[in-house]
Amino acid sequence: MTIFTIWFQDFPNNMVIFLMASFVAAAFVVTFLRSALVAEGGRHGWARRITGPNAKLLFGVLVIAWCLVFGITLQIVPHEGASSPYGGIALIGMFTGFFIMMGLIWSVIGE
Repeated sequence: MTIFTIWFQDFPNNMVIFLMASFVAAAFVVTFLRSALVAEGGRHGWARRITGPNAKLLFGVLVIAWCLVFGITLQIVPHEGASSPYGGIALIGMFTGFFIMMGLIWSVIGE
């Protein structure tokens, strides 16, 4: 029973956390609902734009820009010590690179 009343123990601090968690959960539900409704309504305008013939060029330029930006950035930052930003920048590069590559694949297959 305490899991349901823990939000009210340290009232102002825990209630803010509860409201933020509720907002994130609602955002997930809305996102899942919108993605489930795509099957009924077809692709949206932005999806048609990034899966068209010119999208391959857009994602090709994004891949080259990603390689240059993170290749240069990771050479500039220091590599020594625990407080080095190298790992954080590399993680951001890994995630952005994954999504750019998935966009490239999607634009090629979606045609």
